[in-house]
Amino acid sequence: MKNEEFAFTQTTGCLHFIMLRTLLCALFFILHSSFFILSVHAQYNIDRLITIGRSALYYEDYVLSMQYFNQAIAAKPYLYEPWFLRGVAKYSLDDYAGAETDCSEAIERNPYVVGIYELRGLARIQQEKFSDAITDYNRALTITPDNRSLWHNRVLCHLQNKDYDIALAELDTMNARWSTYAQAYTMRADVYMQMTDTAQAIQALEKSLEIDPYDGKTWAARSIISLSRREWPDAESQLDHAIHLLPKTGNYYINRALARYNQNNLRGAMADYDAALDLEPNNFLGHYNRGLLRADVGDDNRAITDFDFVLNLEPDNMLALFNRAVLLDRTGDLRGAVRDYTKIIDEYPNFYTAIIYRARCYRRLGQTAKAELDEFKVYRTQLYQQLYGIRPKATKRSQRKRSDLDLEKYDELVVADEQEPEREYKSDYRGRVQNRHADMDLLPMFTLALDQQHDEVNKTRHLDDRIDELNEHTTERPLYVSNAQASLDTEHATAYFNYIDSLSAAIDSSLGQKNIQYDKLLRRAAAYAALQDYESAINDLSLIIENTSHPSSLSLAALWLKTVCQSRLSQYQNAVDGAKENMSKNTNIILDLDKALLEVPSCAYLFYNRGCLKARQLDYSGAIDDFSAAINAEARLPEAYYNRGICRLKAGQTAEGIADLSKAGEQGIYAAYSIIKKYRSTNS
Repeated sequence: MKNEEFAFTQTTGCLHFIMLRTLLCALFFILHSSFFILSVHAQYNIDRLITIGRSALYYEDYVLSMQYFNQAIAAKPYLYEPWFLRGVAKYSLDDYAGAETDCSEAIERNPYVVGIYELRGLARIQQEKFSDAITDYNRALTITPDNRSLWHNRVLCHLQNKDYDIALAELDTMNARWSTYAQAYTMRADVYMQMTDTAQAIQALEKSLEIDPYDGKTWAARSIISLSRREWPDAESQLDHAIHLLPKTGNYYINRALARYNQNNLRGAMADYDAALDLEPNNFLGHYNRGLLRADVGDDNRAITDFDFVLNLEPDNMLALFNRAVLLDRTGDLRGAVRDYTKIIDEYPNFYTAIIYRARCYRRLGQTAKAELDEFKVYRTQLYQQLYGIRPKATKRSQRKRSDLDLEKYDELVVADEQEPEREYKSDYRGRVQNRHADMDLLPMFTLALDQQHDEVNKTRHLDDRIDELNEHTTERPLYVSNAQASLDTEHATAYFNYIDSLSAAIDSSLGQKNIQYDKLLRRAAAYAALQDYESAINDLSLIIENTSHPSSLSLAALWLKTVCQSRLSQYQNAVDGAKENMSKNTNIILDLDKALLEVPSCAYLFYNRGCLKARQLDYSGAIDDFSAAINAEARLPEAYYNRGICRLKAGQTAEGIADLSKAGEQGIYAAYSIIKKYRSTNS
């Protein structure tokens, strides 16, 4: 400003100065307050995005979770957490390179979070970047030097790099710090096995089993040494322990079958191959060896089926092809046998066993000229062997490695090329969510969805008169009854986001038309629920419930969907907090369902949902009553039979539980048969 602008009297100048200062202070306060409000609002939105993304991670909706983290990163790229969580989602989808990149971005923003190094280390391990993973574990251990999982994974990385001396030195440290950590001794045994020091490996495994005799993987590792030494009874006993503790691992049954076969326990070996293939239907070794065993006991047609399966997996497997040719020969399919023999001879012209067998088939088919050509070729070879004193070597029938393609070993059992102990990296990021689903888990609650979803096996379409009525009286998208929890891909997630935006605009422009507004609110809540934004869904549904008359199809639908959203939100929050099931929250949800059932006492889905909540509270008696009520209201509700069967099994009502599961299987939930089979085998 020019000097003349300040040509005031002293009094006037002071007054103006005070007024100006007051005005500036007020303006600053207003601006600061506005900025604070905007900042809090923005931070709230980002926190909500991250929270909803975490919920989607928990429910294994990884693509959807990345959508939320992408929005958080776009809004505040300087925050480390959305980068890290997006890395978790990518790791869960096997995008290990992408997970590594996101973790690197997170580390740039906050280099003091151990979990980021841990996840990046795991992503690098999956890419076989073991040295880089070791670097991550080194940095993480400078922050938390007593983190046993980091020590565990670093040792395994040294083992993969064949740094055996370093691995042993670190195991010495682990043994000193955690003397009762059994897996440190198991890893020590693995190191000694790689160094071909079997004696010390056995000693380490015995120590591990002394500390923790309930680790099935350690028993399996001990059995590998016994199998390699042909100590069949010991191997079988060790595998008995492993299978008792880990009954769902197919390779344990394959190995025990080998031990039993070598003790002439053919029935037991056959049972093990059957069990292995129930668990892993595409197991190559299981089908190949079971085919050989079936051929041994004269079950030729089923042996052919096994070799058909093997050849579908590996069409150029000459050993399997020869075995099938022999079986086709034995069962009278001579043309099929000739076809297989010819393919083998074309590949291996000097495999004279196949030539002899083909000649026999030709004779039986009446093709004498072709038979004589094959016989002459064999005669010439035998004459050459006699003239020069060459004799075929005698071999004892045992087993061959899978990579051994010697056709003379066509009738030997196959074993894996390398029998190594399983190396399990410690991780909270892979398997934790997946492993919460046990075989005896209940099927999910029924909800209202904007898309008609079906389970992969059960194609039942669920209907409800009140929801049908609601759909008939609106031009909005119809609602469907479903309990399938399908993950959203990017296209569907984007469509839901766009649908919510369009509904929000329509709701704002229809403030005077309550019915139209509530119809749109209900659909927006269903869209929020599909996107795992349960809090926003609950807010919309609460508005409907508070402002609509009771009873009505609209209020019922809102109350129904609200209880499902509350249940899922509670389940997620409990998992995040590491707490047990929150009984008071579940009780409040049950009270809401009680209220809904007073309005519509014939709704099978509400009884079913209340039964699910009671089962989560371990009130199996009450759950069974509710599932029974659901069945009385809707006889063809296989999910109710399934869940009632599970509850009855857990309540000790075995016969009734199996009967319910059988009914569920009969109506299309075929997983019930697997539960029946496993439950009978573990309780027989």
